Amino acid sequence: MGHHRSEVLMVGLDREMMQGQGWVLEGIPQSRLLVLQLQQAGIIPEHVVMLEAPDDVLLQRSRGKLIDPITGDVYHQIFVRPDDDTITRRLEWGQGLSEEKLLAELQCYRCEATGLRSAYQHVLKVINGDQPPADVYQQALTFIRTRCQIRTPRIVLVGPPGSGKSHLARLVSEKYKLVDVSSSLLLRSVAADGSGAGAEIQPYLDDGRPVPDSLLLQVLEDRLSQVDCSCRGWILHGFPCDLQQARSLQKSQYQPNRVFFLEATDEVCLERLSLRATDPVSGQRYHSVTRPAPNIEIQTRLQTAPEDGTETVTQRLKQFRIRSAAMMSVYPDAVHLDADQDPRSVFEALESRVYTN
Repeated sequence: MGHHRSEVLMVGLDREMMQGQGWVLEGIPQSRLLVLQLQQAGIIPEHVVMLEAPDDVLLQRSRGKLIDPITGDVYHQIFVRPDDDTITRRLEWGQGLSEEKLLAELQCYRCEATGLRSAYQHVLKVINGDQPPADVYQQALTFIRTRCQIRTPRIVLVGPPGSGKSHLARLVSEKYKLVDVSSSLLLRSVAADGSGAGAEIQPYLDDGRPVPDSLLLQVLEDRLSQVDCSCRGWILHGFPCDLQQARSLQKSQYQPNRVFFLEATDEVCLERLSLRATDPVSGQRYHSVTRPAPNIEIQTRLQTAPEDGTETVTQRLKQFRIRSAAMMSVYPDAVHLDADQDPRSVFEALESRVYTN
């Protein structure tokens, strides 16, 4: 029932969001489990208002509920009276729950309330509902208007090979707990897990061929739909790599809200890649200039990856320059960062554009 409800909500809310109207969701979710299901469906509110009132007040309100049979609007014998006498004369008593059933529902809600607060703690405002409706409304409106809410970061890094995308993603992930999503590592992970998608991917990896965009996007969407990405945000690198991939990502449910192009010269990229090598024993990566091997024993067993050879890197850089020019049309508001600097400076430049109001 929860999954079905979240799917129905997703269809309705998509329609509203496409029209640029936003949405207000009332009465749902009422459990932490449904919160997670809604997050998986991409329904993530920027503001959550929780109304609290004592049980005796809620029982009293239930007993005095009145309904306008024409409009369906709800009033109350004491708390909310209509301004128009014509409406007052036609009001009917509401057919609410019995006191016993209402108390049972309140008990269930109290059990779930802690989980709801925890799930929405970063976007939550708890308001005392035991006060005039106009006061409740004003407090909710003030919260929505004045709270400076940073949207859950959905970051894409675009840059030439050697521009430092992986290192930058790791720094951001470590500090802000975003999910680090490397498209190449993700493909290898899925290929190794024995799934149907993994069986389709493995032949391409074995032959060194590019994985088809349709399959790559399927794997990527599966990963970005998971709860950790929905709750914490993500930083994606290695995808998109060309115009078609950028357009496909924009048409999905997982459009980025921040895109950074890392600008680095061919000379810097070539030096970073061609002078790096990996220790096959420890798996550690070293660089002859910025991080040399600690001793001659490790130095002698270092291996350079085929894709880091000078000619291969030069060709990859050439292809990137051609493709990135087209991708800029998809991301006209992207931020361009100077990646020829040291990694810490690049990180601080990105940080100031995402986490500083």
